[in-house]
Amino acid sequence: MYRMKPGSISLCAAWKLLAAVWLAGLAWPACADVVNSMEQALMPGELSQAHAKFESDCNNCHKFFGKTLQNSLCLDCHDHKNVADDIKAKKGMHGRIPGIGEKECRVCHSEHKGRENKLVLLDTQTFDHAQTDFTLRGRHRDAPCGACHKAEKPYHAAPHRCVDCHEKQDPHEGKLGKACEGCHGESRWQDFRFDHAKTDFKLHGKHKGVECRSCHPKQHYQGTPKKCHSCHERDDKHEGRYGSKCQDCHAETGWAKQKFDHDKDTKYPLKGRHVQVLCEQCHKPAQADKPREKLKTDCYSCHRLRDEHNGLYGQKCDSCHTLEGWSKMKFKHDDTDFPLKGAHEKVTCKDCHPGDIYKDKLKTNCYACHRHNDVHQGKQGEKCQECHNEKGWREKVRFDHNLAPFPLLGAHSALACEECHSSGNFKDTKMQCVACHRKDDTHERRLGSACETCHNVVDWKAWEFDHDKQTDFKLKGAHKDMVCHACHREPVADKIKLPSECNYCHLKDDAHDGAFGRQCQRCHNEKSFGDISM
Repeated sequence: MYRMKPGSISLCAAWKLLAAVWLAGLAWPACADVVNSMEQALMPGELSQAHAKFESDCNNCHKFFGKTLQNSLCLDCHDHKNVADDIKAKKGMHGRIPGIGEKECRVCHSEHKGRENKLVLLDTQTFDHAQTDFTLRGRHRDAPCGACHKAEKPYHAAPHRCVDCHEKQDPHEGKLGKACEGCHGESRWQDFRFDHAKTDFKLHGKHKGVECRSCHPKQHYQGTPKKCHSCHERDDKHEGRYGSKCQDCHAETGWAKQKFDHDKDTKYPLKGRHVQVLCEQCHKPAQADKPREKLKTDCYSCHRLRDEHNGLYGQKCDSCHTLEGWSKMKFKHDDTDFPLKGAHEKVTCKDCHPGDIYKDKLKTNCYACHRHNDVHQGKQGEKCQECHNEKGWREKVRFDHNLAPFPLLGAHSALACEECHSSGNFKDTKMQCVACHRKDDTHERRLGSACETCHNVVDWKAWEFDHDKQTDFKLKGAHKDMVCHACHREPVADKIKLPSECNYCHLKDDAHDGAFGRQCQRCHNEKSFGDISM
């Protein structure tokens, strides 16, 4: 490695001589200058320009009788501390060289070859950058060496951080810190791989497709709010009625998909019609001068304005109604002292309970409710149930007319009540035939009003009257074949009271013009006026 100048002594002899002189210099300080002069005289060649300042003193780089310490002298130099650290940590270019611990530095970095000699034998065209701590990837492969390794600085001084080279190209203006590699790759800036999940706010659902600037306007990243309401206050359709904890009800998959479970998350499970009720119907907005109150869970608190009973039935709505709807009631009137039957089943509550259901104690007799429906006007008494039942006033009336003063016989048994009792005032109904059959009286009242004297209830045409037995005037002779109206010519109000004298009927037939008086029977008989018996 070392070459002697022409005419010089052998290297071995020279070193032996130098050693002797050096030893002598130790014993005699005056010989030190001589030793230095001898070292320079025996130096195999000039040092490189980088080490030229150390050329005056060989002890800077050489130790007598310390060949094994040669590497330590090289690495202890302040310019090579980084190399020593790499070898020790087995990193960097030097730390990755196989068997580096057993090799001397001078194997690769030869000295004493003149000022122009290059200590670093590096071919930039063939150098494998992967042997360093900074493997070239992506766009870095095409970058020239001078872009990172400045001419006036050693190679190891090249920066490793992105921001050291690209700070001026940072569109974030340092607001995202200096760890560019956390988001961007080495291919190009536009291809970034920032994993938001590694932050304190993982992106889920709808947040995955949101642009960065939507949450980070003007690229402000530090101190970005994490609460829903901070970003979505304008989207709050509830206008703040339900507070700012949006996450209690909504999920990140979308506003429409709610995770709030009223049955589990509250003490008031929603059932029946309440399942379809909108939140706003129960949770009214708070007024500026009146904060939102805690909702009560009783029915009347929400439904008092829809109380068709106007408060007369109290506030315990659930005692009668169910959550399926107002019309579906669970109250059973059969559980009371007055079971509902027949027509009563279809009657509305207010028909019987017009007042306060708790204060007004209702009577259970028919007449108490149906006084105004009494067509009899009270003349049949108040025990409606003796004749009527709960199916209806006209449904199977069980009044026995045969027990009344006017039994229903013959044709009367098939008649409807209204035929005789048109007013419903049964006690005032007259029992005389003429009261009902005045229009049917073909006699025009000439035979009086006692129709039953001749006729019976079976049929008008089936009549029977014995004038000889039933009157004081027996029909004899020509009188037997005469019609009733021949003698009964005038209407009679009550009983028939006709005179029995002949002159009453035969005054116009008196050929004597009353000269012989009015006692016709003294001369004439009932067979004929022509038969005279004197």
